[in-house]
Amino acid sequence: MIEQVVERGFAAARTAVEEGRIPGATLGIVAADGARAVQVAGLARRVPEHAPLTRDHWFDLASVSKVIATTSFVLQLAEDGRIDLDRPLTDAIPDLRQYDVANAAERRLTFRDCLVHRTFLPAVEPIYTYGDDPARLRAFVLQREWRHGPPVYSDINFILLGIAIERLTGGPLDRLPLGPGLSWGPPPGPAVATEFCQWRGRVLDGEVHDENCFAMGGRTGHAGLFGTVDGVLDFAERLLDGSTPPGILAAIGTPVEGHRTAGWEIRFPGWSGGQACSPTTIGHTGFTGTGLWVDRDRGLAWTLLTNRVHPTRHADSGIFTLRPAVGEAVIAAWDASIGGGDRQ
Repeated sequence: MIEQVVERGFAAARTAVEEGRIPGATLGIVAADGARAVQVAGLARRVPEHAPLTRDHWFDLASVSKVIATTSFVLQLAEDGRIDLDRPLTDAIPDLRQYDVANAAERRLTFRDCLVHRTFLPAVEPIYTYGDDPARLRAFVLQREWRHGPPVYSDINFILLGIAIERLTGGPLDRLPLGPGLSWGPPPGPAVATEFCQWRGRVLDGEVHDENCFAMGGRTGHAGLFGTVDGVLDFAERLLDGSTPPGILAAIGTPVEGHRTAGWEIRFPGWSGGQACSPTTIGHTGFTGTGLWVDRDRGLAWTLLTNRVHPTRHADSGIFTLRPAVGEAVIAAWDASIGGGDRQ
């Protein structure tokens, strides 16, 4: 039974909570036939007072926003014929580096370049330190001459994709459909606390953790999405049950740059989902302690949601060993369940 799979998969996370390495954790598993199970342990908030974690709590998904929202929106635009992934971003953002049209390297970046992180852009930049007006900060991102470096996983890539989506759809990201249990912040229900933010001077509860996203209005291509465990599982189920267009499934499942597909990662040595899953398994993690993995060969997906940055990111939560340990346990339990004929 899938309940037994989630129980075995959750053991390492429960131990991490009991030992105080993370305040709380939720593990959700869903199969292609819609069967699902969830386990929850610990606290949604540790300071200034305790609040127990429940299945209904909303997590700041952090960079999981990149795959659930931004990647999905970009690939749907491509599916609809509104963009060509191998065309430059300037098809949607003609004013990108508009004062150096002839020479600016940013103007040659394509949608696919940004999706698979094969650009020269930096991993991150403290954009929030340049001001707090969202429109001005977007203009700053578009007109800045970015320092060049080797290809790295970059928030800037997805900030640009988010701006492109806004230009193409004629409105902010929160106007686009997501489904129940997914929302740009603040969420419509009880939220899991993240960090005590030194810049904002408070524990963050229902407001986005990422400083750049917050300064840019809370809805950007790289962060800002909140979700319940069931909202994340609903999204994952659509990747398993045949309701996602084949073209989109092919894009997110096909490596383009190393272990990177369009928006996602595919299994590679040492990755966050563990090594027991199928080689074609895709996944993505979020800085706040979130993650989602989809094993289409098995017809199985799981999400591990934690608040490992609460009350501070500057502590050893063990998240980088916890994630693969949970993935290994989920797959082992799933395979044993199938072999024993006890799956429901």
